Amino acid sequence: AAAGSDVTARDYQDPPPAPIIDPEELTKWSFYRAVIAEFVATLLFLYITVLTVIGYKSQTDAANNGSECGGVGILGIAWAFGGMIFILVYCTAGISGGHINPAVTLGLFLARKVSLVRASFQKADYVQYGGGANELADGYSTGTGLGAEIIGTFVLVYTVFSATDPKRNARDSHVPVLAPLPIGFAVFMVHLATIPITGTGINPARSFGAAVIYGKKKPGRSGIFITQANGCFWVGPFIGAAIAAFYHQYVLRASARGLGPSGAARES
Repeated sequence: AAAGSDVTARDYQDPPPAPIIDPEELTKWSFYRAVIAEFVATLLFLYITVLTVIGYKSQTDAANNGSECGGVGILGIAWAFGGMIFILVYCTAGISGGHINPAVTLGLFLARKVSLVRASFQKADYVQYGGGANELADGYSTGTGLGAEIIGTFVLVYTVFSATDPKRNARDSHVPVLAPLPIGFAVFMVHLATIPITGTGINPARSFGAAVIYGKKKPGRSGIFITQANGCFWVGPFIGAAIAAFYHQYVLRASARGLGPSGAARES
């Protein structure tokens, strides 16, 4: 019996679920420190990545003596986004969790890893090249763009759950896997796949911020960028995050939550 208990004993411990509403957090300096860290991280993320997009469009603009081979290219843009996520998650993970993305925060809230309080808080070239705002590429429907954003965000949020899973950390403790690294690479790979379709949103903060600041109509289409972003670049990431949270917490980790038969045996 003792041997059997040793076999089924867990070598890790899941953190307790976060309260849905925790007003006490509002009285703690750690909460406000996390809000400041997320604000600064998101500001730096948008500054570097949006400038990369604008610079690429400027360097490839034939009217500006650019060429198709100029600039960093799609690969460089993907590296800018993935690299900044890697750097900023590494810097802020111990302070605020390093979300830098409302879709990631939503997924963690649905998985009861953060409370509702914490989830709630956490010109020339600029105008000419669209302010770095996301938009559907010509030839793609809104449904295609929405699907790309859902799948792309699912990949990102699923990677966040997997990279920070306490079970993985316990079993693979001999392999020094830095959590921000796979998260950054997930962002990089998703950008390679979806830049030609939507410019890659998967982050409502990135899409919404650029759309609000730019706030111009696209020639030949009705509405402003913020209106277009509401569909693909807001709904898509939140749906993808919710699906990833459900898949990881209620399918892959069902036994850990007491939802499957012989949970202890499977968790060993």
